[in-house]
Amino acid sequence: MTHQDPPVLDHAALVLIEFQREWLDATGGMQPYIQDRVQFDAAVSHAVRVLQAARDAHLPVIHVGYDFEAGHPELGRVRYGLREILRTSGLFSGEGSQFAPDFAPRAGEFVARGRIGVSAFAGSNLDGFLRNNRIERLYLSGFALQTCVESTLRDAHDRGYEAVVVEDATAAFTPEQREYVLDRVVPIFGARVSAAALVAALKQASRPV
Repeated sequence: MTHQDPPVLDHAALVLIEFQREWLDATGGMQPYIQDRVQFDAAVSHAVRVLQAARDAHLPVIHVGYDFEAGHPELGRVRYGLREILRTSGLFSGEGSQFAPDFAPRAGEFVARGRIGVSAFAGSNLDGFLRNNRIERLYLSGFALQTCVESTLRDAHDRGYEAVVVEDATAAFTPEQREYVLDRVVPIFGARVSAAALVAALKQASRPV
């Protein structure tokens, strides 16, 4: 599937990555990292529309976040990388790990549990849910594009899924990061689609026959 292809909804799901208060609250711990506010705000706005269209079309919706115990004991005493940043900063524990109101899971929507790594699959029950429910295609939306979304894309590829990044319903910290991931990384591991194209396909699917 290339980014010019129309979205395919059979055996598909929308995967929302880290639409949590740590990102979306004005005082959230991830706010200082956002250098391109226009890109970020646009991604949130587009994601709201994609989520509503997915719900109207009864497309499975999957919520993925972090929810660490106080002190982040799950991450150990690592000294490097994102695990070290999460542990020392105290991010995604307590209120910060709650899903933002516009993205609060509804009854029947799957919330992945146990995630401790950058990929949505790392340590979580996501892969088991997907395989047991015969979901093969993942539409990825969320934060940040150059870290958790990209890692999920790569991981999904290696596990045999078709992963499609909803290109304007995800944001990187900078324009340069966004351009690199979408133009150089995504074609190797999956595909990309605009929020408008995905919403149009979902609306078509939700129309009565």
